[in-house]
Amino acid sequence: MKTLIDDAAEQDFYRAQTRALLSRIAHIFSPAKEDLLPFDAARQLLRPEGEVYAGLATVPLEKIVGSEGRYRDFNRHFLPRKEHLRQRWVSVDKTHYQDIILPPVRLYEMGGVYFVRDGNHRVSVARSLGQMEIDAEVSSLQSKIAISPDMGLDELKRAVIDYEKRLFLEATDYLTVVGADDLDFSEPGRYDTIREHVAVHKYYLNEHESAEIEFSSALYSWHENVFAPIVLAIAEENILSLFPERTSADLYLYLVRHWDELKHRSRKDVGIGDAAKDFKTQAARDRAPLSSLLGAALKKCRDFLNNLRIRW
Repeated sequence: MKTLIDDAAEQDFYRAQTRALLSRIAHIFSPAKEDLLPFDAARQLLRPEGEVYAGLATVPLEKIVGSEGRYRDFNRHFLPRKEHLRQRWVSVDKTHYQDIILPPVRLYEMGGVYFVRDGNHRVSVARSLGQMEIDAEVSSLQSKIAISPDMGLDELKRAVIDYEKRLFLEATDYLTVVGADDLDFSEPGRYDTIREHVAVHKYYLNEHESAEIEFSSALYSWHENVFAPIVLAIAEENILSLFPERTSADLYLYLVRHWDELKHRSRKDVGIGDAAKDFKTQAARDRAPLSSLLGAALKKCRDFLNNLRIRW
């Protein structure tokens, strides 16, 4: 037989689930803002340097922004999305009415925010009840990049890219040496690749010099004789129009790789202009099936809407 506590906990879950649904509807055009951060994806982006056991702490619930394994089950405010959560959620909620103290949840701290390692339902119930804090056992992952509680994965990726760019500019004095701020990327890890390109360019320059040349000289030479001509070829072929979410620097890396593969396939020297034309042709061909699928999907939508008009 159900008790008053059972009924109260069931109602709490119903209200929490309804709030989750309303929140999803409110963010229908920006669904990513509704999602918890996946711990593994965030860790891969931040690449923390080590893990330290930080012990017991009282953690603000608003700073718990992700989960190690249950990030699809709850929304960004830890409201329950799935019906299969009901039994466990209600069971945890009943302990609140029974004044039963539950053990601390287990959290990872990374970049100033927290990810649930164990205790997702307890965090969800606590937030639904309006609690401000929760007792937790915390393991801290050492990261130099700060995460704000409202960041999604895209914003986190952008923060990592900005951090990498800042380190690159400081280490190479790029803006002074080159005289331009023209090295922006849409993915992390690219600035390390540029360092490698400059190092290879420096190696070949040194083959014709009696003394070791400075890195700054190699950087300037790479920019003027390698990077700038390739970016110019990209612009002349209007290749960026095929990659609207990428940058010229992104396309530089794509084209360099394609150019190298093309030279190996043809077993002869290939000019950058010819490589750019071939890359554009291949990219356009690769995107043609996708365009056809999108066109077919739009046609189906139009037909469906037209049928609705006819019925009405």
